[in-house]
Amino acid sequence: MFIDNVITQSIVFEGNGVLKEYIGGYQDYQDAKARELSLQAAKVETSSSNDKKVISRDKSQRTVKLSYKEQRELEQLPQILADLEQEQSQLNEFLLLPDVFKDQYQQAIDAQQRINEIEESLLEQLERWEYLENKQNGLLPS
Repeated sequence: MFIDNVITQSIVFEGNGVLKEYIGGYQDYQDAKARELSLQAAKVETSSSNDKKVISRDKSQRTVKLSYKEQRELEQLPQILADLEQEQSQLNEFLLLPDVFKDQYQQAIDAQQRINEIEESLLEQLERWEYLENKQNGLLPS
């Protein structure tokens, strides 16, 4: 019960050097594992029968192919985010200088405005990244 209330994810050794991440507490892991085992058992029963039924994949498991432009954007997003965070860090270091508000007051105001712009841009880029990842993994509604 304590672990269930404290952890938000579990990383479990599945055997043969395989690690698997489960979102939620320990009980969530046990429930997910039970579902996986029941699905595997159902697949074994289906494959062993002489009926060749086609098991359609669930919509949540379908992957959607991104357009070329979206794929390039998704590949470039980590670098864009890293560049924005680096610029933000440099501006924050500039604002920490002891005499910046005495001698370079206008530059400090400009730096703070740029930091706010970067913060908004970071949020927009992260939302876009999440959207593209969800689209690629088939997690968006049709």
